[in-house]
Amino acid sequence: MANFNTIRYNNPYSTAGNLVKISSATASSDSTISFTSGIDSTYKEYIFYFNNIHPQTDSVNLQVNFRDGGSSYDATKTTTAFMAHHAENDAYTEFSYDGGADLAQSTGSQKLVAATSIGGDNDQSLSGFLHLFDPSNTTFVKHFIARTNTSGSGDSSSDTFIAGYCNVTAAIDGVQFDMSSGNIDAGDICLYGIN
Repeated sequence: MANFNTIRYNNPYSTAGNLVKISSATASSDSTISFTSGIDSTYKEYIFYFNNIHPQTDSVNLQVNFRDGGSSYDATKTTTAFMAHHAENDAYTEFSYDGGADLAQSTGSQKLVAATSIGGDNDQSLSGFLHLFDPSNTTFVKHFIARTNTSGSGDSSSDTFIAGYCNVTAAIDGVQFDMSSGNIDAGDICLYGIN
C-alpha cells in the first residue's frame, strides 16, 4: 500500500525537498512582473506558481523571459510545447504539438499557453507553475518546465506543457512575465526555492 512519502517521491510534479517562499507579486494592471532578486545559488530549483492570472484584454498569452546577467530579458532559448484542449460545450477536443508556441535559439518571450489563449471574461484566468533548474550553474544550460491550465477565450480548458532550456552558461538572475498584448490585470505569482 502506498503511503504519502512513496506517492510524493514518485510524483514528477512533486518535490523531494521543502518549498521555501522567497517572494510574491500581485498583479494590478501591470505591464510586466519581474523577479530580480532571490534567484541565486541558494537553491538548485526554483518554482513560480501562477494563481488566477487574468489578462486585461481577451485572447492573449502569458509569456516568460529570462535575464542572464545583463539588464535585458533576452536569454537564448530552445523549447517545445504540446497541449490538450476541450470545449465547455463538448463541441471539440484536441491533443497536439504546437510548433507556434516553441522557440529555436530565440531571445524572444516564451508563451506559456499553446494553441489557444487566455480569455478576458471576468471568470477566465490561468493557473499553473514553472520550474527553473539550477539557474546559477555556469557550466550547463538552464532547463525549465512549465504547465498551465487556462479557461480560454473560446470557453474551453487548455492544459499546456512547455519545456526547454536557456542555451547560456551565464547564470540566470532574473525572470520576467508579461502578456502578449495588454497588461496583467490581476492574479498572483509566487516564487519558491526547494531545499
